[in-house]
Amino acid sequence: MLRFLFKIVGLFVFGLGLVACGLHVKNGGDTALPDPTGQSLRVATYNVHYIVMRDATGSWSMGDWDRRKGPLDLAFKAIDADIIGFQEMESFAGGDESTVNLAFDHLLALNPGYAAAAVGDPAEFPITQPILYRTDRLTPTDQGWFFFSDTPEVIYSRTYNGSWPAFCSWATFADMVTGETVTVFNVHFEYRSRSNRQLAAALVRDRIAPRVAAGDRVILLGDINARHGARTMEILEGAGVTFAPVTGATYHLNAGINLFSAIDHLTYGPGLALAAPPVVVRRQFGSEWPTDHYPVVVDLTLQ
Repeated sequence: MLRFLFKIVGLFVFGLGLVACGLHVKNGGDTALPDPTGQSLRVATYNVHYIVMRDATGSWSMGDWDRRKGPLDLAFKAIDADIIGFQEMESFAGGDESTVNLAFDHLLALNPGYAAAAVGDPAEFPITQPILYRTDRLTPTDQGWFFFSDTPEVIYSRTYNGSWPAFCSWATFADMVTGETVTVFNVHFEYRSRSNRQLAAALVRDRIAPRVAAGDRVILLGDINARHGARTMEILEGAGVTFAPVTGATYHLNAGINLFSAIDHLTYGPGLALAAPPVVVRRQFGSEWPTDHYPVVVDLTLQ
C-alpha cells in the first residue's frame, strides 16, 4: 500500500513538472526589438523591484543591488525607449516617504540623454514611480499623482483596505518631432487584493476618461497585476483605452521561469496606434536578471 501511495505521489509530481514545463515554453520566448519606424514613439514599462537598504545581503539587499545595477543599466540601454515608466523604483529604509532612490540616481547618472518626470520633493511628490524620457525628443509640460485610496489627493494614503500605499504618477509631454502632446499614466496595482485592484482601476478610469473624451492622447502603462480578460482590465478599458496585445510572461520569479501570462501592460487611447507588435524582452543582461519582471516595449505612432 505504501509503495502504491509513493507511486501515486511520484506520478502527481511528475505531472506537475510537465505542466510547469509546458507553461514555461508557452509563456516564454525572446523576440528582438524592432528598429524604430518613422516618427514612432518607443514606450516601455518596467518593474525593477525595490531595494531593502537595511539588508546587507540576501534577495533585494544592498549587496544584491551591487549585482543588479550593472545589468539594469544594460537593460535600460537595450530598451532604448523614448519614454519608460518604472514601478518599485524604491530604496526602502522604512516608512512611506522615500528620500533616497539608488536605482533612479544610477540610471540617470549613466544615461545623460535622459531626464525624469513625475518626480519631485518626496514630501510633496512620491519619487518611486518616475517616468524617464529622452530629452532630445520630449519636453515635460505637466505632472501629478493620485493615490489609490478614499483620499487620493493625500500623499502616501493607504489603499482602500488599509494595505500599503499605492498610486498613479503621470506626466504630459510635448513631442518635438511631431508637435503633438501625450500624457503618460504610470500605475502599480496591488497583487494580493482583487478588490483593491478593481477599485484602483475604477479611480484610474475616472481620471483618464475625461482626458480621452476631450481628445487628449493618453498612454496608460504599468504593473497591473492582472491578466488579459480580468475584470481589472475591463474596468480600465472603460476609459476608452486599448490594451496592446502583450502575450506570454512579464513576471519570471527572478529566475527566468515563465509560468504566468502577462501582468505588465501598456494601453493607448485615440490619436495613437501600434507601429509594431509589443515586445517582452525576456533575456538576461550581463548574465544576470536585473529584476523579477521583464521590460515590456511598444512602438506607437501619434496620429
